[in-house]
Amino acid sequence: MLAVASQAHEVQPTIGDLTVADGKAELVLRINLEAFLSGIDLDEIADTNNAENAEDYDALRELSAEEIEARAPGLLKGWNTLPLIEVDGTPVPLQSISVAVPRDVNIESPRVAEWRLAGDVAQGASQVIVRWPDGAGAMVLRQQGVEEPFTGYLDGGQTSEAIALGGGGQQSTLQAFVTYIPIGFDHILPKGLDHILFVLGLFLLSTHLRPLLWQVSAFTLAHTVTLALGAMGWVTVPAAIVEPLIAASIVFVAVENIYSSGLSRWRPLVVFGFGLLHGLGFASVLGEFGLPEGQFLPALIGFNVGVEFGQLTVIAVAAVLIWLALQAARASKLQGDEIMIQEREVLFRAVSITGSLIIALIGAYWVVERVFL
Repeated sequence: MLAVASQAHEVQPTIGDLTVADGKAELVLRINLEAFLSGIDLDEIADTNNAENAEDYDALRELSAEEIEARAPGLLKGWNTLPLIEVDGTPVPLQSISVAVPRDVNIESPRVAEWRLAGDVAQGASQVIVRWPDGAGAMVLRQQGVEEPFTGYLDGGQTSEAIALGGGGQQSTLQAFVTYIPIGFDHILPKGLDHILFVLGLFLLSTHLRPLLWQVSAFTLAHTVTLALGAMGWVTVPAAIVEPLIAASIVFVAVENIYSSGLSRWRPLVVFGFGLLHGLGFASVLGEFGLPEGQFLPALIGFNVGVEFGQLTVIAVAAVLIWLALQAARASKLQGDEIMIQEREVLFRAVSITGSLIIALIGAYWVVERVFL
């Protein structure tokens, strides 16, 4: 855990805005160019620190924005071989029109560049497909300039469906809902380490189900509220404020686990307050992806359902691991079919204190990193 404590190198999807009009196909990418230039397999990792060639990424990250802008067009040769864009069955060779890498970004944070690509297409074309390369991670593809535009989510190696150039390819309510469930789940597992640790902190309070239900219900209600408000743009809080507070919430819950073995009356209220912060964090992710305007509500609900599935998966895995530990303790004591209730409580308490201490240390590291680094 300590090795992946920093989220500054978390892999985020590329955002692709596609426009085909007046004999031109234009694809504007919001992209982490250093990750692509280093050859990291973005399909396999959630954090660039965990890649085999992480040192190559770090070396590129230390280069100036001008040097990265100069290297970006080198990626196009392989992409045009796919090809990246095909209109009416004809490959469209793309050229680099402009590359803008942000300046003055903290060296520990990724630089999301805007890369504008364009190519000539025949007049009167009717449809386009986009192929996203293997190893490129996820891409959110958004059609621009038409009514009822297509919006899709491509993993590395996937090809979009045929997109009508005149529009009308907008997802149905059910399609939008289903599409955004895995996006929400993915933000918890494997990419949401801070949210995972917070949920584990809730789980480690007690062996009883009722305290867990109270806490998870409060957390879910709270983050659903601020996720919706943030996604609609009604509430906006800078990440520089939200992210340190999320880290602080992890520390608080973990430390309270160490000093308390039961649910206090005010803990659900505190968890609700922390849930509001986490919801703002989820909303910032949706802000990066963008929600389809015509299917905003089902996409938002789908994302939230995916988040809930991710949280329940974390709790389920933790519960299975605790059960296995109890089984091992029972076998070691040779007490037949059942280990004494008191001994189960002692074992869980030991796991709770140890796990909470680790969680608190990681959370404290994040607080310092997000405030001062």
